[in-house]
Amino acid sequence: MAARVLHAFHAKIERTFPEQRLFLRSDAETRFVRLSPMTQLVALSGSALVIGWTIVASAILLMDSIGSGNFREQALQERQAYEQRLNRLSKERDGRALDARASQERFSLALAEVSAMQTRLLAAEERRKELEMGIAALRDTLRETIQERDARADQVAALNAELRETANEAPPEVTELAELNETVDHLAEALERTAGARDGAANTAAEVMVRLDDMELERQLVEERNDRIFHQLEEAASISLQPLDEMFKSAGLPADSIIESVRRGYSGQGGPLTPLTFSTKGAPPDADTLRANEILERLDRVNLYRIAVEKTPFAVPVLDSFRFTSGFGPRWGRMHEGTDFASAPGTPIYATADGVVIHAGRQSGYGNLIKIKHEFGIETRYAHLSRIRVEVGQRVSRGDRIGDMGNTGRSTGTHLHYEVRVDGEPVNPMKYIKAARDVF
Repeated sequence: MAARVLHAFHAKIERTFPEQRLFLRSDAETRFVRLSPMTQLVALSGSALVIGWTIVASAILLMDSIGSGNFREQALQERQAYEQRLNRLSKERDGRALDARASQERFSLALAEVSAMQTRLLAAEERRKELEMGIAALRDTLRETIQERDARADQVAALNAELRETANEAPPEVTELAELNETVDHLAEALERTAGARDGAANTAAEVMVRLDDMELERQLVEERNDRIFHQLEEAASISLQPLDEMFKSAGLPADSIIESVRRGYSGQGGPLTPLTFSTKGAPPDADTLRANEILERLDRVNLYRIAVEKTPFAVPVLDSFRFTSGFGPRWGRMHEGTDFASAPGTPIYATADGVVIHAGRQSGYGNLIKIKHEFGIETRYAHLSRIRVEVGQRVSRGDRIGDMGNTGRSTGTHLHYEVRVDGEPVNPMKYIKAARDVF
């Protein structure tokens, strides 16, 4: 069958391309080259391929030339647009730089004005104190002068009465009359001096009252500014304190007892922030002192929260890229008491809170295991490690590298089995991690 088909194919080729002879004649002899049908078919096919390839190549070159022209024009347009955009961005950058420089200058000017205002306020306070002392001295002097004037007036009245009595009697001695005249003159001069001192004191008192009014206005302005500062501090303290309260509440931790425990760690001093105390000479503290102490108490609580956070496992034990492979809860008919983080072998494992290493070795199904004891009855466990980098008794801080991820113990793949236990009972580690996501 195959031979018959092949024979028919050769017969068709011979009919299409009959045998040809190409004669080559020279002076001495004549030769010919026989061109079989198959040779002719191959030559024709090759020629067709060459011609087709030439046509296709020419078309590709032509299209490439046209396309290159379009691409060059498009690239030129894009370059121009890009340069224009760069110019706009450069102008905007220069404008922003000028605005920032102007803002900095305005801030410096405002800071200088505030400093000058504080200096004037301190000077005004000193002047007020001096004026109060001067007013008190003037009042004492004026009181003494008035008393002396009244005494001299009584004395003059008595002398006048004595003169009237002596005028009705026998003529007095010339010497006594001269003494009485001198006494009257002396009293008159003293009264004139007293009246002048009184008028001067009254003028000084009027000037002092004007100055006191000015200082009272300055005091009111300072109180308004202090009130704004207190209000901003109260808002900042509330904004800082609220998410921390919610974080500990979301984690199911008793925030008040934890704060009190941290406070006791500072020997009852409440951390680095202590209330303001001023000498009140037995009087109760003023409103500003009470308000400032309330702000300090809030800031002190924020600071104690910060210390407590370092001792509580709110961090993630794996900082490189990872995927959760198993969560906390029942799994395959058994309780899975932690959360699994899967990543590449040797991925660094970090401590999630400050604490002391109480176990660093192999333990049954955990494989290579690290246990860290933290404050507030909390313990964390890191299992299936390929390498342990800490020792028992070693103190570690939050973020310290303690081991490498591995596949030791009962494990079906490279991962970290991470547990959190409170008073020996396992809890879901994700409660702590999710609670901290909105804060850190």
